[in-house]
Amino acid sequence: MENKTSSTSITNGFHLVVDAMKLNGLDTIYGVAGIPVTDLTRLAQAEGIRYIGFHHEQSAGNAAAISGYLTQKPGTCLTVSAPGFLNGMVALANSTTNGFPMIQISGSSDRALVDLQQGEYEELDQMNAAKPYAKAAYRVDRVEDISIGLARAIRAAVSGRPGGVYLDFPGDVLAATLDTETAARSLVRVVDAIPRQLPAPESVKRAIEVLAKAERPLIILGKGAAYAQADADIRAFIEKTGIPFQPMSMAKGLLPDDHPQSTAAARSYALAQADVVVLIGARLNWLLGHGKSPQWSPAAQFVQLDIEATEIDSNRAIAAPVVGDIASSVSALLAMLKPGQIRAPSAWLDQLAQHKQRNQERMASRLAANPDPMDFYSALGAINGVLADKPEIYVVNEGANTLDIGRNVIDMRMPRKRLDSGTWGVMGIGMGYAIGAAVVSGKPVVAIEGDSAFGFSGMEIGTICRYHLPIVTVVFNNGGIYRGDDVNHSGGTDPAPTVLMKDACYEKLIEAFGGDGYYAADPQDLAKALTDALASGKPALINCPIDPTAGTESGHISNLNPQSNITEKK
Repeated sequence: MENKTSSTSITNGFHLVVDAMKLNGLDTIYGVAGIPVTDLTRLAQAEGIRYIGFHHEQSAGNAAAISGYLTQKPGTCLTVSAPGFLNGMVALANSTTNGFPMIQISGSSDRALVDLQQGEYEELDQMNAAKPYAKAAYRVDRVEDISIGLARAIRAAVSGRPGGVYLDFPGDVLAATLDTETAARSLVRVVDAIPRQLPAPESVKRAIEVLAKAERPLIILGKGAAYAQADADIRAFIEKTGIPFQPMSMAKGLLPDDHPQSTAAARSYALAQADVVVLIGARLNWLLGHGKSPQWSPAAQFVQLDIEATEIDSNRAIAAPVVGDIASSVSALLAMLKPGQIRAPSAWLDQLAQHKQRNQERMASRLAANPDPMDFYSALGAINGVLADKPEIYVVNEGANTLDIGRNVIDMRMPRKRLDSGTWGVMGIGMGYAIGAAVVSGKPVVAIEGDSAFGFSGMEIGTICRYHLPIVTVVFNNGGIYRGDDVNHSGGTDPAPTVLMKDACYEKLIEAFGGDGYYAADPQDLAKALTDALASGKPALINCPIDPTAGTESGHISNLNPQSNITEKK
């Protein structure tokens, strides 16, 4: 706690930040060093906090966000002032949208000069800029308030629906001094940061009564269910009732994808035919068609388990809301459920089984094909084959077609192992998520990237190599955004807006940083390269050329991308 360069009992804001973090178990910082936080990074590292330095604050923020999702502790991102702060804000906003606990700590300029807009270095009112995009935003104006500020940020990030929190430390506050006794008294350890929120018994009873009358029940598992880490109770409720379940993308693996009650292979039919739907940690947003027809039956009733009361009735009337944390709510359902009270009718299960079989046969034929060059299915099928007996490996996935088809092809057998673009469908999460997962788990990560998506954060392969992380990045290179075969309708020499470089040697990028580069021209090459890279435990990148004509505009959500019927000058 004492300033080691002085014989007096004096400390400063830098030391208080580190002491407060250590007191509350925040043991890792993801960030970019610079004014005014450079010494904070050095001191934190010297005091045993792991510091992971990035090339760009957005990737650092993404790493912090996914760390929070995986650990239920707020991941910590550290940025410099103004531009660095704004770079981190994209990740902070995405964290809030997805319900990931994260704290972005940013240094800032002198308050007196910022408030009078006198042209200070990197002048920006960062706290007020952050407010619309964060669950909470705080600024610490006195050195003695550093620890209470961090405590408030921790509680805000993890309690209720988790989210991103912004914490502003002006440079003069970090450098300010105070005596060690006053500093010690100011330290705050957060107690019970995530208090249980028990559902009302009558709401649980109502949910069971609604569900007991269902002829075609369905359970939707969202990433909120995965975040809750109530895996055993969720599985017990599903298997005791026999109700089929549909996992949202990041909930895959809560129960294995090959579980007999999974409707993943008959998703459209299950959603359209279900008459009672239980939402567990899932929101009726655009990913579920807002609960509206034609994706859903207008007559369907909904049971919704959510920690946020304002989420109820957001798009559809909810017949049986159960407001509480997911773990407590599922536990309450199990406790109140009587033997045989709820059982999915066999006729419904038979209908789903028929649709699953047809779709699985169709998928099998796609995966069995061996086109030259590869398409998304043949490449993803090769990866799935390698990962089949390695359920502990994390899979990060982003892109358009790479993401959409990957979600359907890559089987997950353990919870919280699939990490992808989430609620916003944002690109650029890949390397940050991969680094965060590798750092908190120490386990291998395979990042399956579209070539466009990889471009957002590709320089972080340097970070991967610098910290010797066991991450294998697979770049699906079809030479474009969505596809690589568009043309410039002006007749000019510039490439079309969606065209990239099909001959780009992505494997050479990681070789420049000391990692292993591979080129895989066919599924057999890809399977061997991935097997070898995982066995080595070293940072690696596999350049995987994909047919430029494969894929569809905007992937599976082309309806959200308006099309013009005018394609060239007349």
